[in-house]
Amino acid sequence: MSASNTSLIIRGLGSYAPSRILTNDEISKFVDTSDEWILTRSGISERRIAAKDEACSDMAVKAAHEAIKMANITPEDIDLLIVATMTPDTITPSTACLVQNKLGLRQIPSFDVGAACTGFIYILGIGGDMLKANSYRNALLIGAEKLSSILDWQDRSTCVLFGDGAGAAVLSRSDITPGRGILGTYMEADGSDATILNMPGGGSNCPATIDSVNDRMHYLKNGWPRGI
Repeated sequence: MSASNTSLIIRGLGSYAPSRILTNDEISKFVDTSDEWILTRSGISERRIAAKDEACSDMAVKAAHEAIKMANITPEDIDLLIVATMTPDTITPSTACLVQNKLGLRQIPSFDVGAACTGFIYILGIGGDMLKANSYRNALLIGAEKLSSILDWQDRSTCVLFGDGAGAAVLSRSDITPGRGILGTYMEADGSDATILNMPGGGSNCPATIDSVNDRMHYLKNGWPRGI
């Protein structure tokens, strides 16, 4: 089957949300805010927070199990694994490699993509192109975040916005539904103002030091001029 007449379908979906619920009222007890302030500006009333011993890869695996089950395939049928995350378990190895091991997958291509909120759209496009260009049949695509691990719980402009969880999809080649399914993707990026949402510390530009930790550089920062 050539790339030109390959159809791509989402064969299975899965999700995972941690059990702990953090409400706006709870947040208002340790930061200057209120349920009304958060709700009117963001539409958010509660978010899920992962346990201390619950890593990004753990949530990814739980969502993946659901997606594989819904797709009615086995882990051995997965040919490609991509994880979208900006909160990996570790800088290296990739979270995808950790998920690959935890799921007991074959030694398939496994890698991370860091594109923040657009991460899943990116891996959907990348995974689809790789399915079309190679002999792969099934790609496991996972978006997973433990954003609570990089939030400054003293900063109301960020801590009220984010939570933790994971979603997964099995993307498959299909010759049963020609001309159907995912027809294409469009992506673009604008890196002209990296301060809008960023974490200054932890990378090669600002390695971890006593000063960077004391200056709270290893938390997510909101540089949007109007705030939220």
